[in-house]
Amino acid sequence: MGTMEFESGWREVQLEALLDLSLDLVGIRSEEELARELLHRAVGTLDARAGFVSTGWTGTDRGVITTFGLSGEGESILQIVSLPVREQLEQGETVRGVPAAGTAEIGELLLAPMRWQGRTIGVVALADKEGRGGARPFDEADARFLTTLATLGAAGLMNLRTFLEMERERQRLEEENRSLREAAGEEGFIGTAPSIRRVLELARRAAVTDVGVMIRGESGVGKERLARLIHGLSPRASGPFVPLDCAAMPESLLEAELFGIEEGVATGVHRRLGKLELASGGTLFLDEIGDLPLALQAKLLRVVQEHELERVGGRERIPLDLRILSATNRPLEEMVESGTFRRDLYYRLRVVVIELPPLRERREDIPLLARHFLALHGARMGRPDARLRPEAMAWLLQRRFPGNIRELENLIQAAVALAEEEEISREDLELASGDGPSERTTRGMTLREVERRHILAVLESVGGKRGEAARILGIDRTTLYRKLRHIATHDATCITS
Repeated sequence: MGTMEFESGWREVQLEALLDLSLDLVGIRSEEELARELLHRAVGTLDARAGFVSTGWTGTDRGVITTFGLSGEGESILQIVSLPVREQLEQGETVRGVPAAGTAEIGELLLAPMRWQGRTIGVVALADKEGRGGARPFDEADARFLTTLATLGAAGLMNLRTFLEMERERQRLEEENRSLREAAGEEGFIGTAPSIRRVLELARRAAVTDVGVMIRGESGVGKERLARLIHGLSPRASGPFVPLDCAAMPESLLEAELFGIEEGVATGVHRRLGKLELASGGTLFLDEIGDLPLALQAKLLRVVQEHELERVGGRERIPLDLRILSATNRPLEEMVESGTFRRDLYYRLRVVVIELPPLRERREDIPLLARHFLALHGARMGRPDARLRPEAMAWLLQRRFPGNIRELENLIQAAVALAEEEEISREDLELASGDGPSERTTRGMTLREVERRHILAVLESVGGKRGEAARILGIDRTTLYRKLRHIATHDATCITS
């Protein structure tokens, strides 16, 4: 084969490599994958013995470093590039024929800067070209090819970073919208009891700082609502408020939900940002923190201490700027002594402790809360004039409410749905609570019919959203689906009989 024919064939190989790379860049979903693909194309096409790709360069760019055939890893790899060569790369020059700094294992380097909008954002480096007769120097054609490949890589890298930032923003907005929907109609924290005034004063003082706040109290007392209030009064109010119930899912899912997960960790798994990352710039609220498994407690402690995280299946350290609020109804002090909750994490999270009293200890707030929930759910169900009769309010004041404010809200909502008149009577409340006659209600309905009407009314009030309906009813989705199947079967039987 003649020299010209060989050079033509070699140029065709290089063009094919560049074309393949440009096509592959479209489907790349992480910087690690992009760096590996760049290095694979460069080493394979130019027959290099070793090499590395760095997608960060000046120290201000966060990136990854991928190597082939070199000892060492991370930032130490960049030290083989001498300071004068670094300055040339910074100016956008491709450099060939230079020795590596501080090592004898490399004879010659060829380095091309990854350039974007007039600045160097990374580097593609090859070491010691190999041929049939042994090592031979990189030539000008090699330098041109590597420069083109690095330029393609830089464009792909910036497109990838733009895509990931857009995806991050999409997930953040989705989380914020969900939180806003949950918080709709929940302006402020309702109560005038002395115990609540003390709570609100402490919350206001803690809000303006950035310290960890732990909210203690029984289930249903409004811990998340108080956390939202603290966030709204804090300097982070313009950032996201991201809640996570640590008791709501198994450990295997909770880790990915909290820390995020990388693409391809398991079959069919796509990259997803965790609550920690989504809350960056704002506040993360960890409800039922006492249910966080020990292994995840250790990972969370590192996040609190180092202000950065690694996603599940990832190696990139992602910086975080967030405040963590936590809540629990469990005796964490006893758990610390028994070794089921980390002492160091406990003291990191509970810099300020706020105790929320149960509803039975602030009965003077029941009328305020009842009227608030009447207005809220009356408006949602098209009954804005719904109101309580005096004997109905007296009945509420006598209840102990073991489920606290959540129980009161569910009771009012059910009464609004079931009452036949605008004025809600004591009988309506008893009907809604299940405290009425066991076989047949005063309005001639069986308890099954009462349950049916209540479930359908709640579904209608939330626009048919079953997850939201299950949350309001205090049952899980599976139970709701089963009850709806029974309702559908019963209704179908009534129609055909």
